[in-house]
Amino acid sequence: MRPLPIIHSRTEHVVDSRRELLDLEFGNGERRRYHRLVSSGHGSVIIAALPDPDTVLLVREYCAGTQRYELGLPKGRMDAGEDPLAAANRELKEEAGYGARKLTRLRAITQAPGYMTHEIHLVLAEDLYPERLPGDEPEELEVVPWKLDELHELMLRDDCSEGRSLAALFIVRELVRRRA
Repeated sequence: MRPLPIIHSRTEHVVDSRRELLDLEFGNGERRRYHRLVSSGHGSVIIAALPDPDTVLLVREYCAGTQRYELGLPKGRMDAGEDPLAAANRELKEEAGYGARKLTRLRAITQAPGYMTHEIHLVLAEDLYPERLPGDEPEELEVVPWKLDELHELMLRDDCSEGRSLAALFIVRELVRRRA
C-alpha cells in the first residue's frame, strides 16, 4: 500500500470556512494543491430499520434539491455529545415513528471522498417498537416498507435517487443474506 501524501500546509478558504486548500506531496515527489469541503457539525447517521429480516423501512419526504418527494432511508445529524447509535434511534423515532432495541453501526459511507470529508454512519436497527418523537420535519413523513429482495425495482424508480440510501440498502441486503 502506498504511503499517504505529506500535507505541507492546510489553509482555510477566506470566503467559506468549510473549504480548505491542501498543499500535498506524493510519494513520487509530485506536489499538488487540493481543495476539499470540510464537514461541519457532529456527524450524521443513516438508518436501515428492519421490522423483519426481509423488509426495510423507507421514508418519503420532500427534497428541495430535486424539488420532489423522494424515497430513502431515515437519516439526520448527530447532536453534540451523541454517539451514532443514540442519534440513529432518535432519528428513527422522529422520522419513522419507531425505536429499536438492537442497533448496530455497520460502517461509514462517504459521498464524494475525492473532495469532501463528510461521512455518514450506517446503522442497522432491529427489534423495532412503535415510538414517535417530535422532529424538525415540516410534515409527518410517509413510512414505506420495502422488501430487500425487490431493491432492483427501487433503484430504477425516479423518486429514489439519493446515492447514500441506495448504497446503504445494498450493503444491508448483503449483510442479511450472509446471516441467512
